Amino acid sequence: MSAGLQSFRDVPSHGTISSNTSSKVTKEQEERAPKLLAQCSPTHPCCPDAELDLQRSVQAVLRELSPHAPALQSNQGMWRWSLHKKVERDPGKSPVLVRILLRELEKAESEDLRHVIIPLLHTLLYVLTKATGITEELYRRTYNFCTRLLTLPAPYCTVALDCAIRLKTETAVPGTLYQRLVIAEQNLMNELYPYQERVFLFVDPELVSPSVCSALLLEIQAAQVQQTPEACMRHVVSHALQAALGDACHASALQSKLKACPRRALECYFHAVVAAVEQMASEPNPSREGHLERLEEIYCGLLGPAAAARGRCCGDPLQDPQPSIPLPSPHISFHLWTDEEQLWKELVLFLRPRSQLRLSADLEALDLQGLWPDQELARASMLSTDSGIERDLPMGADELPVPGSPEMERAGLQRKGGIKKRVWPADILMPACWDGPQGLHRRTGLPSGDGRMLPGVSRLHTARVLVLGDDRMLGRLAQAYHCLRKREAQKFCLTPRLSLQLYYIPVLAPEEPATSRHSELRELAAFLGRADPWYQNTVNTLCPAIHKLAEMPPSLDTSRTVDPFILDVITYYVRMGTQPIYFQIYTVKIFRDLSQGPAEDIFLTELKVDVQDSRLPKDGFSPRRKGAAEGPGAELSICYQKALLSHRAQVVTGSLRATGLVLKALPTSDTDGSGPPQAAHSAAPITDHTCLNVSVTEVVKSSNLAGRSFSTVTNTFRMATIQIQSQDQRLLTLLLDKDGRRTYRDVVRIEVAPCPEPCSGTHKSRASWVGSHQPAEAEGTRAKPKPLLMPINTFSGIVQ
Repeated sequence: MSAGLQSFRDVPSHGTISSNTSSKVTKEQEERAPKLLAQCSPTHPCCPDAELDLQRSVQAVLRELSPHAPALQSNQGMWRWSLHKKVERDPGKSPVLVRILLRELEKAESEDLRHVIIPLLHTLLYVLTKATGITEELYRRTYNFCTRLLTLPAPYCTVALDCAIRLKTETAVPGTLYQRLVIAEQNLMNELYPYQERVFLFVDPELVSPSVCSALLLEIQAAQVQQTPEACMRHVVSHALQAALGDACHASALQSKLKACPRRALECYFHAVVAAVEQMASEPNPSREGHLERLEEIYCGLLGPAAAARGRCCGDPLQDPQPSIPLPSPHISFHLWTDEEQLWKELVLFLRPRSQLRLSADLEALDLQGLWPDQELARASMLSTDSGIERDLPMGADELPVPGSPEMERAGLQRKGGIKKRVWPADILMPACWDGPQGLHRRTGLPSGDGRMLPGVSRLHTARVLVLGDDRMLGRLAQAYHCLRKREAQKFCLTPRLSLQLYYIPVLAPEEPATSRHSELRELAAFLGRADPWYQNTVNTLCPAIHKLAEMPPSLDTSRTVDPFILDVITYYVRMGTQPIYFQIYTVKIFRDLSQGPAEDIFLTELKVDVQDSRLPKDGFSPRRKGAAEGPGAELSICYQKALLSHRAQVVTGSLRATGLVLKALPTSDTDGSGPPQAAHSAAPITDHTCLNVSVTEVVKSSNLAGRSFSTVTNTFRMATIQIQSQDQRLLTLLLDKDGRRTYRDVVRIEVAPCPEPCSGTHKSRASWVGSHQPAEAEGTRAKPKPLLMPINTFSGIVQ
């Protein structure tokens, strides 16, 4: 491991800056200086040296984002981690850091430095989520700043709106964000806030080295050993009381008392605190006084009236420093991806109630008890058995049929119950809310006793699927996502109950050399880094650190606390990465014999077509034409539809001799044509201008005195759909998403088009019936199927 990486593992709690260093003192610092100096020792975190240390760390983070002064590769992405670690080890620095970040944000706003606004907002919100002792003035100042950003274009206004929603609740009831985050991530069952979240970490053992898998698993297990439900409940109670009571809370005595509490008493205090916070957050005009009274009662119940009274008289300069309240990392389940349906099975198990721990053999027939689908999405209803005739209406309770009457005879004939029919919404294609509400998933509000959801949210479970690997792993994820959507089109099992979020961290196998193959396998990661600079600095730079930390031997000194760097960065990414970038999935029909039906597959980033050396059998589909030139490659017939901004259907046909083609779904650089057409920002997805970049290696024949010679030239063009067929006696080989395990040989013809949203068989039959009864002139105006887009979460989406 490099020296830079080692230095960040032991970040000092206090800054070490020379005493003769001077800094301009602001008016705000002069006003608060007398009050602070009366309570601070020379090494207190609020002293100028500590503030200058935090200021230097913030400036280091900003320098990484500057395109003119790039940071060193060895330290890139670690300044943010070290900054959060300083505040985590010394919570008293939180208010100072909040003021510094606000000052930098206001400076960026005044100087129109938009490239630093989103990173600073995420850093500030992460500090506010964990901090206590933040004044109401700081909360309101941050909230007002976020509201001013709503006038900016996307993605700045989108991220600012998410932050403003969270800050509005936190300003009214401090400690709400921390409490909800811990309850959801640790699955602490509570009726007032029933949300559950889980991070599913998928690693392909063939693409990631065993040392990396072991390092990840060790960090996850080490963190979960310390994060017991009792410890998490203690953290929630301590944080809520300290955030509300402030200096009146004796933090050290409170935490000592909570550690000595038995499990039953701790659960009582936990539910009491959650009830107080959630009920206050659900009120339209919350009263701070009433909230403080309720929490003071809980605080006095814990420490007793005498100890609580001593805590309210806190001005003692000899009082112990404020102890740290850690924010536990989310519950992460580690999976080696070996089964094609593994993702779907794990999501179903996540939704199973705790009373049903055994997975039935027939996964298709799972009945998730107590988790009924939303009526807006789909419902199973019985066809009416009412004939519509008045005399067939059932009689009243006081009208008994006369024996021998026709009514009595009909009563003896029992009609069978109607068949179950799914009533679909008007737009039968998969609802857009499958990916969950954009931005914030934990809203304010309180579910009532009748089981209604919180305002703006229709799902209690959130699955954050994180994959590690390269473009080949993303191809497998696209396959699993496509299969998942096809299952949901037939039976809504997960969609009404689950918000699915997808995350990606690029990690290359160590045997891959740092050559063109190295960059080829990270094309999608490079695109995400160009689209979102904060993703580039925080996530893309994690790949070298993962390999270096995985190669380090485990520390033999058990007394030394080692910070889990990889786990901390993963946690920051899944918590703050709420803005998806959507990628088009493409379907390819593969014909090995034109007299039979095609095989179908999908790809996400690349489809490579090569010409085989083998010849066709004698009964091949097309005999070799007389006079066909011998040489490399094969004669290919190509028919494609141009990708035009006007959306007009312009079809081009032709034939050429080529050795291969490469179809790429990602632009190679920012200057490639019109930018990323197949990816769209979450606020305004460009779903109807998808295109593929096709590179054809064409064979050019030339004749001279020495005879005929052949050379190759590469031609590129953009298209929406394409059909390729070999007219020569040679077959084709397909390679999907650069994955050697997804190779198709002896191919005669292929057809590539954007993959449509899967739809149910009921909708297909209904659409065919409606289409057959439509006039011919209306066929041109028939709605096209929506394309299937796979979201990958980043911090801001695409930054224009």
